[in-house]
Amino acid sequence: MGRYFKVIRLFWSAAIAAEMEYRVNFVIATLSSVGNLAGSLFSLFLFYRTGYTFSSWQWEAALIVVGIYTLLQGFAETFLSPNLNRIVRHVQEGTLDFILLKPIRSQFWLSSHTVSPWGVSDLIFGSIMIIYAGNRLGLGIADYLVSIPALFFGLVILYSLWFMLGATSIWFVKIYNVTEVLRGLLEAGRFPMVAYPAAFRIFFTFVVPVAFLTTVPAEAMLGRSQISWVIGAGILAVGLFFVSSRFWRFALRYYTSASS
Repeated sequence: MGRYFKVIRLFWSAAIAAEMEYRVNFVIATLSSVGNLAGSLFSLFLFYRTGYTFSSWQWEAALIVVGIYTLLQGFAETFLSPNLNRIVRHVQEGTLDFILLKPIRSQFWLSSHTVSPWGVSDLIFGSIMIIYAGNRLGLGIADYLVSIPALFFGLVILYSLWFMLGATSIWFVKIYNVTEVLRGLLEAGRFPMVAYPAAFRIFFTFVVPVAFLTTVPAEAMLGRSQISWVIGAGILAVGLFFVSSRFWRFALRYYTSASS
């Protein structure tokens, strides 16, 4: 493990140094984050402006869901998108050959080789939103700490789904449209699941597990979540991570290298 942490430190220090050569990108990314957050708040406001509230979800509680969604968006832009979206390019250009020859697990290399600081603004705004709404609701440090496991499981679930989509580039080189579909489905997580009809709640819980990304961590933070849901999120996260690893090994059997 020590070797892997050392490799990550080298990867990320080099990536940040390269990205900071274009510092104006941070301003652009911040403005984009502000626009996305404003859009989420405006969409939520359209529901609450007439006094309507989602079942057992007052305005501040719904803001926590928006904050967690923004956090996940920042996590994806910082760690997932700059790494996993490049799998397609590695397959197209044949540079995946060099990665497979390295004395390190290829999935680890592909998942952690670079990092983008331009998603940090979403991480900051999401944290501010959660703290603001939590203070309005009278939440304490213990409430925030309780939600950490559920939030961590949500991050693992999001990573596993994204990586498996990236692995399909072994067969289907152009998968950008598929990742955009995943992004679109994940946008459903900006609202509590009770905002959707029963059929959609089932779909976003058991087919595309969006509920485990935002609503379950929010309910854990608010002290509403049953322990069974958090345990279920943990089982799903471990299962999907294991499946993503096995799926990658399976996909590599069909990879035709550039030198073959």
